[in-house]
Amino acid sequence: MSAEEMRKTVDEVHRRIAAAAARTGRRAEEITLIGVSKTHPAEAIREAFTAGIRHFGENRVQEWEEKRGKLEDLDGHWHLVGHLQSNKAARAARTFHSIDSVDDFALAERLNRARAEAQRQEGSPGKLRVLIEVRVATEETKSGVEQEDLAKLAAGICELSNLEPAGLMCIPPFFEDPQQARPYFAHLRLLKEQLEKTLGRRLPVLSMGMSHDFEVAIEEGATEVRVGTALFGARETR
Repeated sequence: MSAEEMRKTVDEVHRRIAAAAARTGRRAEEITLIGVSKTHPAEAIREAFTAGIRHFGENRVQEWEEKRGKLEDLDGHWHLVGHLQSNKAARAARTFHSIDSVDDFALAERLNRARAEAQRQEGSPGKLRVLIEVRVATEETKSGVEQEDLAKLAAGICELSNLEPAGLMCIPPFFEDPQQARPYFAHLRLLKEQLEKTLGRRLPVLSMGMSHDFEVAIEEGATEVRVGTALFGARETR
């Protein structure tokens, strides 16, 4: 994709975000666009950055480590949006600004310890932002904390001094008709509102919606959308 094509693609996604936001009386500035760059090369990320994208999502720690050296001059914000194995928690805590897929307290504890160690060794990078991934569907392939365990996990994370719990994330089932995902998005918003009351603190982030359904997610309250194919095209085969 040329630089001009990338700019037009980014502008079109921003236009769709603004239109979806306007339908529910919201401003486009309330929604953060995360360009999901998994399987795409560092050069594509650089082109997207030049076109105005500042937040990027990767699925695997190792893949991001391979790209990172080519992008260190960019003032981007790097999210891990894929499932994180506990044995990679220390590496993730050092190389990402946000872990958007925490679903287990043991994993959160590992991230907390790793962030503390990074602070000792590298200065003070501050707290690590985390989102709790909630399992909103019964599909066995979907990860995420079970809904009945959400409040306990969130309360535990709030006690970890090096993590900043910011909100919730979900991946609903894929539907050809994106309207069928609407109940899942609405339910995650309700879970967030209930959790805020339980914890007595605000959780500003709802990360939900991808290339095929992000407009519906915005209509249901998404504050972050994770868009890959609509920005970068089909995934490259690794």
